[in-house]
Amino acid sequence: MAHALSAPVQCFPRCNESEELGADHPVRSTYALVLAGGRGARLKQMTDGCAKPAVPFAGSLKIIDFTLSNCVNSGIRQISVLTQYKAQSLNRHIGQDWAFLGADGGEFIDVVPSQQSAGLAGYSGTADAVYQNLSRVRRTNPRLVLILAGDHVYKMDYRRIIEDHLKRNADLTVACIEVPLAQASAFGVMGIDARARIRVFDEKPACPKAIAGRPGRALASMGIYVFDADFLYRELQRDAIDTGSSHDFGHDIIPRVISSGRVFAHDFASSCVGRGNAEPYWRDVGTLDAYWQANMDLARPDPEFNLYDDSWPIRGKLQDMPPKAVVFNDEGSCGLEGESLVSSGCVVSGATVRRSMLFSKAQVGNGSVIEDSLLLPNVVLGRNCTLRRVIIDSHCVLPDGMQIGLNREHDRSRFTVSGNGVTLVTPAMLGQFDKHVPATRAYA
Repeated sequence: MAHALSAPVQCFPRCNESEELGADHPVRSTYALVLAGGRGARLKQMTDGCAKPAVPFAGSLKIIDFTLSNCVNSGIRQISVLTQYKAQSLNRHIGQDWAFLGADGGEFIDVVPSQQSAGLAGYSGTADAVYQNLSRVRRTNPRLVLILAGDHVYKMDYRRIIEDHLKRNADLTVACIEVPLAQASAFGVMGIDARARIRVFDEKPACPKAIAGRPGRALASMGIYVFDADFLYRELQRDAIDTGSSHDFGHDIIPRVISSGRVFAHDFASSCVGRGNAEPYWRDVGTLDAYWQANMDLARPDPEFNLYDDSWPIRGKLQDMPPKAVVFNDEGSCGLEGESLVSSGCVVSGATVRRSMLFSKAQVGNGSVIEDSLLLPNVVLGRNCTLRRVIIDSHCVLPDGMQIGLNREHDRSRFTVSGNGVTLVTPAMLGQFDKHVPATRAYA
């Protein structure tokens, strides 16, 4: 189940609203580093062939598109994406679909594999990833460095945290959000004073502490940091020669600098975009259940997260596709129902689709029934198949009559089943079946 990391934070002093972005706004001298090298092992076989930020999401996007869209929409146009694990698809996506910035004007989104960083070894931690790329950062002479994770789903105006950082004359500002205490051990948990200055920081504690006066809630880091550039350089150089360090921001850098630097927390509720009166939306989609739930949330009649806000667009693939096609079966009926999202290029032929999401170019054959399921890009589902609470990975071809999600024990013998009963199917798992019994394609 997705983490409900959205309760309003009530323990922060408020900063004033920012002015409109101008030519001298501090985002113009901010360099963004997106950490996108992790495998995301909790997504199981979905990340066997790509890093977690490259996993498809919301029909036609990839997870990293949310962080990159936040950067561009916030006016930050000097961005390096630091990759490591199986980055080919991520490199291709960014190179093809994010190559619209004006390099002549000093704008860029670079993809930086770890093996190209001055001949050094692969990254040993998040701080080491940034340290290995300091020469790249220094060349642009930024005033601030914004460090981001490439694997979360949210909309955030980074101008707000930058302005917050400067008004407090901070060395480091950490974006944070309240989480249920039972889930807090998965995050960096902090304690702050009345001025939002961080006094305690504990990375993934076994017994996290609740916020004073708010039992059952903890204050968690979102993995979003604004550093004064010179302060960052000094601390990373100090960390690099520390043989006892794991070279990680949460484990090493932040706990060390809270006593020697001006380190503050930033309330995500004050920079979350498009929330209105709703709670701020942020999701870590790092498990199968969280990934499934976050996608399913988008198919609700009144979703918490708005993908259709033209004032803060989430950019993704630029490839043009034909419109979706909904084709009646021989009896003249088709059960495409509400609370479902069907992406461009899909063909639904005489099938029933309930509370599900079909990603780009999925095809569903006559007589099939899909409920509470995700069909990722280029899936082909044959005739008379039944799916219930299933994630079908990209490029799977399911033969006619396939039934998944009806018998959990039977599914475990063939596929991966999550703790909450969501079944993952990948092309490799389907390799055990007879390749001579293909699916009947919707448009054969």
